[in-house]
Amino acid sequence: QVQLVESGGGSVQAGGSLRLSCAASAYPLSSVCMGWFRQAPGKEREGVAAICGGSTDYVNSVKGRFTISQDTAKNTVYLHMNSLNPEDTAMYYCAAQIHSGRWSYPGNFGYWGQGTQVTVSS
Repeated sequence: QVQLVESGGGSVQAGGSLRLSCAASAYPLSSVCMGWFRQAPGKEREGVAAICGGSTDYVNSVKGRFTISQDTAKNTVYLHMNSLNPEDTAMYYCAAQIHSGRWSYPGNFGYWGQGTQVTVSS
């Protein structure tokens, strides 16, 4: 069974950076499309970034600031986050795409990790 474990969250000031990691066990991440999502209190879960066969997609609000990447040797997907602002505060999750369709739709993803909290203060 695929298990995904996120790490790397924390508290930073606006303008700071963090790198989130999503490590997988029992399944090669390079064979599936992987996504990062986030959910702030009282808001719906939204797609942040995805990587699929080397191609990447981003939600408009993080373009130019966030980068998704993959290390096949470590079987880990990363989300590099720069120029963070308070609107980026949320629980961040990684997941594997299990249904075809829009990358940003959480319903197309499964094997969710437990999440890692990112808090950005102004």
